[in-house]
Amino acid sequence: MVAKLAFAGTLLVVLTTGQLRAEPLNTVDDLGAALGKCWTPPAGYEDSFVTLRFAFRGNGTLMGPPQPTASRVSGDGEQRKAFVAAAIAAVQNCTPLEFSKELAEEVAGTVFTLQFYSSPR
Repeated sequence: MVAKLAFAGTLLVVLTTGQLRAEPLNTVDDLGAALGKCWTPPAGYEDSFVTLRFAFRGNGTLMGPPQPTASRVSGDGEQRKAFVAAAIAAVQNCTPLEFSKELAEEVAGTVFTLQFYSSPR
């Protein structure tokens, strides 16, 4: 899985899967990596992606549900809904995250954009 995290319109990090960290997240790169580890693309999709927008509170919880802003999903309308729902669930199931004090101050209220792909890029 590869996802791109944009912060204030600037691409910051490319994510890959791995194990979640137990210590607080200290940087935006750490945040992006933690979210990337929560994504497992659903089977049966090729060359598909969805872009989600969301924001965090300083305590690591989401300010609201992630919102899809763009997508290209192979299949019909039901398959598109399932792929988008899987990406939203990945973010929601990954939170709350534990932020360091400095990261909490940096990201609180900032809108992030994250792309979830069906296959590695």
